[in-house]
Amino acid sequence: MEPTYVHLHNHSEYSVLDGCLKVADLVDAAYKNNMPAVAITDHGNIFGAVQFFKQAKLKGVKPILGCEVYVAPQSR
Repeated sequence: MEPTYVHLHNHSEYSVLDGCLKVADLVDAAYKNNMPAVAITDHGNIFGAVQFFKQAKLKGVKPILGCEVYVAPQSR
């Protein structure tokens, strides 16, 4: 079995001030590099989730959804 690499920490255009990658471009890069899966882990939201899942399924790449969330004591 040949080892594979999968990116599990990617920010898209939906991570304000941190990501500029368009969801379709992320999936295309994974596909072109023969990655079996790719993840999206935007900051505090999952606004790109539906688009990400649709694009990944079209390309035959397994979508992995994540989100960077922040928890602070005595916050709202």
